[in-house]
Amino acid sequence: MCDNHHDETAPAAGISRRDLIRRAAVLGLAVGGGTLLATGTAHAFDYYHPFTGYRLSGTWQDHLNRGSSGGLDFAMAVGTALPAAGAGTITNIPENGTGGHTVTITHAGGYRTQYMHLSAFSHANGAQVARGQSVGLSGGQPGAPGSGSSTGPHVHWHLITPGGVRVDPTGYTGGGGGGSLPKTSTAQDGVPGTVFWQRAQKWLSIESGYTGPVDGRPGAGTYSALQRNMRDHFGYTGPIDGAPGPNTWAALQRLGARHGYTGPIDGVMGPNSWRAVARFLNEDRWD
Repeated sequence: MCDNHHDETAPAAGISRRDLIRRAAVLGLAVGGGTLLATGTAHAFDYYHPFTGYRLSGTWQDHLNRGSSGGLDFAMAVGTALPAAGAGTITNIPENGTGGHTVTITHAGGYRTQYMHLSAFSHANGAQVARGQSVGLSGGQPGAPGSGSSTGPHVHWHLITPGGVRVDPTGYTGGGGGGSLPKTSTAQDGVPGTVFWQRAQKWLSIESGYTGPVDGRPGAGTYSALQRNMRDHFGYTGPIDGAPGPNTWAALQRLGARHGYTGPIDGVMGPNSWRAVARFLNEDRWD
């Protein structure tokens, strides 16, 4: 197995992809394989691919070949938390025919993402969820309640446009795995840079409600999500104010202690602290 890492560099100058998508939404252009259908109105097109760490067990074409309207299947153990691809409003559909237990997330602009073959729902109808917040648990065990026509544990994912057309969601998120983040070289040099913070933002978007861009430029939104995660898992008791101090960093060192950090929990981040956190961020699930 290759030890694959990349040097961290500053973001390229010019228009970011996020800005390009927003501008294209106003003009009704196609970006990243997904047609932005708005004309004169910019929709909050802030979606990401929550399943990049799982094996694609059924492609869009596989679904079409067997008469389905399309979808993507990702193999995972029953009971895996399913993060929302974007912020929105929950609608649960129990025993939705062949799809079994289905959760629908209605996003800004009328777009909807759906997850099928769930073993459990996480919220009541009408609940508001943030991007990355769990909306249910995966299922798919044949014959189990909510599995529908599934032949093995997995989740089925697709996007529905405002016009009611089912489409491949990866065209609206920059691709299904082709845009995976590189590993951070902080694990070697102990110096956090752009890729380190991109991976941190990806982690926090999945676990702690971060909804900003994955641009490697940490600000109040990134740090607030970090503080929420530290509060929930690593004993942080300070304010969620987006202004990290020694108590935030001490909690992050406690995370690092689970990944090889053996120094003091003193809230002073040095190369060894950063290396340990980077080893955590380099796990494939944050790609």
